Amino acid sequence: MRLGTFNLMHGRSLADGQVDAGRVHATIAALDTDVLGLQEVDRGQHRSGHADLAAIAADALGAGHVMFVPAVVGTPGEGFRTATDGDQDGTDPHYGVALVSRYPVVDWRVTRLPAAPLRSPLLAGPQLLFLDDEPRVLIAAVLETPAGRVTVATTHLSFVPGWNVRQLQLVRGALRPLPAPRVLLGDLNLPGGLPRLFSGWHRLARLPTFPAPAPRVQFDHVLADGRGIERLPRVLRVAAPAVPFSDHRPLVVTLRDRPGTLKID
Repeated sequence: MRLGTFNLMHGRSLADGQVDAGRVHATIAALDTDVLGLQEVDRGQHRSGHADLAAIAADALGAGHVMFVPAVVGTPGEGFRTATDGDQDGTDPHYGVALVSRYPVVDWRVTRLPAAPLRSPLLAGPQLLFLDDEPRVLIAAVLETPAGRVTVATTHLSFVPGWNVRQLQLVRGALRPLPAPRVLLGDLNLPGGLPRLFSGWHRLARLPTFPAPAPRVQFDHVLADGRGIERLPRVLRVAAPAVPFSDHRPLVVTLRDRPGTLKID
């Protein structure tokens, strides 16, 4: 069983600034994950050729189950409004997160996470910018896997220090009623061991993922709730491969198909 998380940066290449649907398809196919959490996902955006990136990912993996949920309607950095459940099937440009699974989905759950209430500073090179935070989304699925039923979720937390910690606590609370074992895949905008510190969940992977050309920091995580963790297969391999687009590298965790002793932090 292979689980992965990948902040797509809407598929844009750092090398040529372009979004190429074929390049996105080939890259995700090479990851060969059974379950993949995606962040910064575009659908119907001019900047990404009006592509449905979640659908491209599902096709690349041969996955029959996919859910894309917009966090905003519009384009970040240009103008947007908070998405609602009624915007799920709209024709406007959307931006959010997606969860793709080869395993059957027993139940889907969506939780909306509020944006930080104030404009927040962000250092962009030598320039200090004050930006409006975006609302965020948590997608959770109860899956039928070789290890039995497993809850897998994905999200992209705020870049605002402290607010992302509050969102992580909301995520933990939203997942608590769902069946254990529970796994969270996502760009949490919290480096290294901070997600474990603030959630109490275990890290299944310890590799830097950002910035993509020469990663130094781990913002992308695969976490497992301690409750029911013994029913997960053990971690066999962790990888953060170089890819031809995005400022993040994907993070992929391979689990054995039989129970064993987990390598956890």
